[in-house]
Amino acid sequence: MREQTRRGFVFGGVFLLLVVFALEVVTTVRQESLTWDEGDHIFSGYMSWKTHDYGYNPEHPPLVKMLATIPLLGLPLYVPPDQHRYFKTEAYLDGRDMLFGNGPKYSAESLTFRVRMFSGVISLVLALLVFSVAAEMFGVAAGFLALTLLVFEPNVLAHSALVTTDAAASCFFLAAIYAFYRYCRHASMARLLVAGFAAGLALTAKHSTVLLLPMLALLAGCEVAFRFNGEAREKRALRMVGALAGITVVALVVLWAFYGFRYNARPDGLRLDPSLTEYVLPLRPIEARGILFLAQWQILPESYLYGLADVRSMANGMPSYFFGKVYAHGIWYYFPAVIAIKSTIAFMALLAIAVAAIVVGRFRRWREILFLTIPPGFYLLVAMTSHLNIGARHILPVWVFLSVFVAGGAWAWIQPAVDAREWNRRWSYAVGGLLLLHIVSSVSVYPNYMAYANELWGGPSQTYKYLTDSNTDWAQQLIAVKRYTDRKGIKDCWFAYFADPFLRAEDYGIPCKPLPTPDSFAANVPRPVAVEITGPVLISAGTLNGFEYGSSVLNPYREFEKLKPDASIADGVLVFEGTFRIPLASALSHVQRSTDLLEQKRPDAALLEAREAVAIEPEAVRTQEALGNALKALERNEEARTAYTHALTVIATMEPDARETWEARIKSKIPGGPAS
Repeated sequence: MREQTRRGFVFGGVFLLLVVFALEVVTTVRQESLTWDEGDHIFSGYMSWKTHDYGYNPEHPPLVKMLATIPLLGLPLYVPPDQHRYFKTEAYLDGRDMLFGNGPKYSAESLTFRVRMFSGVISLVLALLVFSVAAEMFGVAAGFLALTLLVFEPNVLAHSALVTTDAAASCFFLAAIYAFYRYCRHASMARLLVAGFAAGLALTAKHSTVLLLPMLALLAGCEVAFRFNGEAREKRALRMVGALAGITVVALVVLWAFYGFRYNARPDGLRLDPSLTEYVLPLRPIEARGILFLAQWQILPESYLYGLADVRSMANGMPSYFFGKVYAHGIWYYFPAVIAIKSTIAFMALLAIAVAAIVVGRFRRWREILFLTIPPGFYLLVAMTSHLNIGARHILPVWVFLSVFVAGGAWAWIQPAVDAREWNRRWSYAVGGLLLLHIVSSVSVYPNYMAYANELWGGPSQTYKYLTDSNTDWAQQLIAVKRYTDRKGIKDCWFAYFADPFLRAEDYGIPCKPLPTPDSFAANVPRPVAVEITGPVLISAGTLNGFEYGSSVLNPYREFEKLKPDASIADGVLVFEGTFRIPLASALSHVQRSTDLLEQKRPDAALLEAREAVAIEPEAVRTQEALGNALKALERNEEARTAYTHALTVIATMEPDARETWEARIKSKIPGGPAS
C-alpha cells in the first residue's frame, strides 16, 4: 500500500472515531441539566475575563473556566451583584442567577450548551493525544485500539463536555508525561520547553495535577536507573535534574500567566474572606505551614494557594457512601472498587491480557510500560490514601493512561506473531471481540454514562446502591425529570434534589415542592414540610443515601432506602408513590429556624422552635442539640445538659467514625463539661 494511501486511511479512521466521540458527547450533554459544580465554574470563568477577579472560585484553577466562557464574552448578559457572601456560596448562587437570569433571549439551556462545547474541545484534544501516544509508542494499530477504548469509555464520556476540571486534568497529565517521554528519548531544548508548557497547562487545569511533579521525578529516576539510552548514569542524572528544574520553571511561568502575573486573588484592593491564614486552620500543621510559606514569598498566586488549601481540607475528611453504608471519612479500598464497578468487563479483561503479556515476556517495552503505569499507579495510590471518596471522576486519568497501556499490551499478543499466522488470527479475534463488547456495554447505557456500572453489578440502574455523588447522581437529571413529569401529567409532587438550593428544580419547570437537603440546611435556605406528605416523592440518589450528613442516623430519608421505587429517572432520581411520614425532615425545618433565631439574639423564640422540633422527632441528634443550644442561651444550664445528654444517647447508635465527631461536638457544648 502506498504511503500516501496508508496515511489517508489513518487520517480517515481517526477522523471517523473523533466524529463518533463528538456525537456521543454532544447528544449526551444536550440531555443533561447543569451539574453540581458547573454554575460556579462558569460564573468564576466569566468574572475572571471581565473583572480579572480570581477569588470567586479559587477551589479550581482558571484554565477550563476561562476557556469554556469565551463564547459568553460578547453577549450583553445580566450579572448578579456581589453580595459579599462566603466566596464559595457567592460563586454557586451567582452562577445560578446569571445562567437563569438572562432568558428567554439567552436561556440557561443555550448558555450552558455554548460553554460546554468550548469545554469539550479539550476532550477532543485528549482523544487525539491518546491515539498519538499509542501510535508513537506501539504503532498505528495500537493507536486505533487505544482511541477506540477511549471513545467508548463511559467514565470519559460522562465528563467530556462538562464545565469541570477532570477531563482537562486527564488531557494535560497525559500531555506532560508524553512530552517528557519524548524528551527522554531525544533530548532537545524544544522538547524540554514543550514538556514545561504541558506541565503548566496541567497545573492550571486542576489542583491535583501538582502530583505531576513527583511523577516526573519518579520517571526521571527510572531513566537514570535503567539507562535506556546507554548514557553514563552520572551524566544522565545531571541531565534529568536539569530537565526537571527547567520543566518546573516553565510550568510556573505558564501558571502565573493564567493569573495575569498577579499575586492577589482579587483586584482593586479587594480581599478574600476568610484570610488565607484562617482558611488553612483545618489543615495538618505541616500542610498549613507549607502553604503559608508559599504565600509569604509569593511563590504561587494567592488564588491557587486557596485552592490547594481547599483540596487538602476536603481530602483530609469528607463523608462518603459505599455499598449501603455511610462513612464520615473515606476508605482506602474505595477507588479500587470504583474501578471494578465502573470499568467495562471487556476493559478489565484487556487489562489482564496486557499484564499477562508482560508476565510471559511478549510485552517488553519497559520504558513505555513505566511511563504508562507509574503515573496512574501513583495517582491511584494517592487517591486511596485520601479521604475524598465522591466520584470516579477523581481518578479519570487512570482510565486514560490505561487505555494506552492496554492497547500496547493487547497489540503485543498480535503484532509479534508475523510468521505464526494462527496465533496472530486467534489474538486478533480475541482482542477484537473484547473491543466489541466494550463498545456494546458503553452504547447500551447511552446517555446515562454518569451512572455507568458494568453488568456484573447490575448496570447503571443499580449503581446508587453501591456508590453515590458523581458516580451516579451529580444533579444532571433535571431535564429528564421535567420530561417525566410532563409525560405523566404530574402537577404536584415533592422533590429532595441533591444540588438544592444551589440548583433548583423549578428553574427547569418541574412542578415539585422542594424537600430539605443537607445543602439547603447548610446554606440556610428554609424548606418547611409537614410530617406527612403524599407523593409522588422524587429523591435524588445522592440525597437518598444521606452521605453528606456523615451518618445514616442523621438522614431524614433513610426509610425510603428500604422501599422499592416505583420508577427511576435517568438512573439517578427515584420516584415513590404513596403517603409517607418524614418526621425528621419536618423537624429539621424547625431546627433551622431555631438556629436563625439564636443568631438574631432571640433565644425565647428559638426555644419555641426547638421544642416544636423535639415534639415532632424527639430521638434525633439535631433536635436535641437545638433544644440544648436554646436552653443554654437562656442560661438554663441543667435543662440544656439534659438535652445534650439525650443527644449523646442517639449518637451512640451512629457509625463509629461519625460517632467520634458528633460526641466531641456535643460534649464541647455541655455546660460545665460532660458528666464523668
